[in-house]
Amino acid sequence: MRHNILITSAGKRVALTRYFKNTLSKFVPNGQVFTTDMNPTMAPAGYVSDKCFQVPRVTDSDYPNLLLEICKRENIGIVVPTIDTELLLLSDLKKKFSKEGISIMVSDRYFVSLCRDKRNTSSFFEACGVRVPKHIDKYNPIFPMFAKPYDGSLSTNLHYIKCKEELTCEILEDPKLLFMEYIDKSIYKEYTVDMYFGKDNKVKCIVPRERIEIRAGEINKGLTSKNELLPFLKEHLGYIEGCVGCICVQLFFREETKDIVGIEINPRFGGGYPLSYACGGNFPELMIREYLFDEQISYFDNWKENLLMLRFDDAIYV
Repeated sequence: MRHNILITSAGKRVALTRYFKNTLSKFVPNGQVFTTDMNPTMAPAGYVSDKCFQVPRVTDSDYPNLLLEICKRENIGIVVPTIDTELLLLSDLKKKFSKEGISIMVSDRYFVSLCRDKRNTSSFFEACGVRVPKHIDKYNPIFPMFAKPYDGSLSTNLHYIKCKEELTCEILEDPKLLFMEYIDKSIYKEYTVDMYFGKDNKVKCIVPRERIEIRAGEINKGLTSKNELLPFLKEHLGYIEGCVGCICVQLFFREETKDIVGIEINPRFGGGYPLSYACGGNFPELMIREYLFDEQISYFDNWKENLLMLRFDDAIYV
């Protein structure tokens, strides 16, 4: 049995690497967690893993064969992607790797493509009965409004436009920007929800965490919450065809009116996942049980509510 784990593009994902190491050791005492990075010497997570392998860019033609070679040589049973730019490629490689007994923890291409383009994400939300911000015609604007790129990440190129003077030609002529209703953060709370989907494409765990403070597009202060989002998401996103493993769904929620607004979906571990892990949402364990030991996973929500995360900077010294 292949019982080791590989985390790709590990970079700064020290906490995630530790979670997989700690969890795997409980099931496979001699199991190892490896990582890959373009520059292992400068990848903090590489020093936490059992070994970090140097790989070229995901777009390099040699990348798929090199990754498969590492997996076969190091007895890898699970591959865990961490960055958006590798998801489509790894989704295409799932069948090839599966023939070697290697499970790549990424959803099918259709769902990944849907998540990567926010125009399609909005259509998906609406088809599932989840409200999205109303579209605004940029040539007939309603202020205030919000603009963001359809393929953006890390909270870059975002625009809160309060009046016509702020709607510059640069913003107006940017072909990638989507213009929409502004969701007032003084009224709505912002949530990222970590969700784990089993092999049967059904959700097994849902952990909503309020984004109290954001830094560089990632949660810096957060709070777990068992509110209306739990039953709502279980009902509306309880089954997603082709969806497996961890995804994180971004939403706005207004407690007074119970209005829930879908923003985006990232079909991978999110940067704030450590809070979900700390409260009891151990997704690495679910993966190990399901993919290494072929167990059936049941839905559970017995994780700790009102757990507050306050992040701070730390360092690896080499």
